[in-house]
Amino acid sequence: MKNPIFSKNIQPNFSKTLRSRVNAYFKLHGKNRNANRIMKVKTIIMLCLFFVPILVLSSGIVTSTVLLFALYIISGFGMSGIGMGVMHDAIHGSYSKNKKVNTFLGYTFNLIGANATVWRIQHNVLHHTYTNIEQADDDINAPFFLRFSPHAKYYWLHRFQHIYVWFFYGISTLSWVTTKDFVRLKRYYDMGFLNKKGEYPKTLASMIAWKVLYYSYALVLPMIMLPFSWWIVLLAFISMHFITGLMVSIVFQIAHIMPVNEFPLPNKEGQMNANWYAHQFATTANFSPNSKLMYWFIGGLNYQIEHHVLPDVCHIHYKKLATIVSETAKEFGMPYNVKRNLLHAIWDHVQMLRSLGKKPVLIPVEIQHNEF
Repeated sequence: MKNPIFSKNIQPNFSKTLRSRVNAYFKLHGKNRNANRIMKVKTIIMLCLFFVPILVLSSGIVTSTVLLFALYIISGFGMSGIGMGVMHDAIHGSYSKNKKVNTFLGYTFNLIGANATVWRIQHNVLHHTYTNIEQADDDINAPFFLRFSPHAKYYWLHRFQHIYVWFFYGISTLSWVTTKDFVRLKRYYDMGFLNKKGEYPKTLASMIAWKVLYYSYALVLPMIMLPFSWWIVLLAFISMHFITGLMVSIVFQIAHIMPVNEFPLPNKEGQMNANWYAHQFATTANFSPNSKLMYWFIGGLNYQIEHHVLPDVCHIHYKKLATIVSETAKEFGMPYNVKRNLLHAIWDHVQMLRSLGKKPVLIPVEIQHNEF
C-alpha cells in the first residue's frame, strides 16, 4: 500500500498550540528538552546493570548454577533498561543536542545484539508515523499466528493467541539478535530506505560484525570460561533474553494494542481523515502514571502519548509535560487514554487479544474514520 497521508486541514492549530506551551514550560523552568544529570546517571546504571554481570560470568569465577542464571537475568533487566531508557532516546535524537552523542549512545543497541539502523526505520519512521495502520506500522505486521489488528487476516488459531502470545513476547529479542534484523534489513532495502550507493552491503557487514561481537562476549566467552556444560550456559543466556523480551513487548503492546485504541485506515486515495497528532492520541494509551519506579526503569514509556507527540523531548521530562499534553488534548476534543496501573493495562491487553482472536463478522459497511 502507498504511505498514508494525514490531513493538514483538520485541527491545524493543535501542533502550534502544544509546541508553544511545551517551549514555554522549558523556558519558564530554565530547562532544556534533552538529558539532564539524572538521565546521565541512569545511563551509567543501566549500562552497568547489563555489562557487570556479563563480565563476572566471563571471568569464570561463577561455580553455582543458580548464580549463573541470576547473573544472566540481572543482565536481562539491564538490557531492557538500555533498550527503553538509553538507546530509545538516543536514536530519537532526544538524548542530546549533539548528534554525535546520540549516534554514539544509539550504538548501545548494537552492543546488546540488535541493530540501530533497523530500529530507526522500524520504530522512528514506520511505527511513529503510521501508528496502528495496517501494513504501514511494522509493529503490528505480525507473523500469521499473531493478530494485532482487526484488519489483519484471521486464522482459527488466533482464538488462543491471548494464551500463547507470552511465549513469543519472551523470545522476541532473541529473534531480533538472530534472524529478524536480517529479514527486516532486506525488506527495508527493498522498500527504498537504504538507497545510497553501497549503503545496504555496508549496513549488512556492520550488522554481522556487531552481532559477532555481541555473541562473543555475551555467550561464547562464558561458555569457554565457566565450568558448566554449554547447554546450561545457553539456557541461562536464553533466560536473559526471555526477561528482556517479555518486559519490552509488554511495555510497547499495552500502549497500542488496547480496546481504547483505534486502528484507522486510509481511504482509496491513501488519505487519513485525521491530522497526525489526532491520530497519535487515538492510537496510543498511557499506563501507571503514578509509578515513579516504572517511570524511571522503562524510560518514561508509561507516558507513551507524550513520547509519540513529543519524540524529540527526552523521556525524563514526560511526567512534568503530561498535564500540558492532556489539557491541550481535552481543549481540542482529542482522547487521552490512561490505564491506572500495569495490571489493569495488561488485563485490557489480554481482552484485546481475545477480541482480535474471534472470527470477524463480515458486514458490508464503509470503513469508518476518526473525525478529529
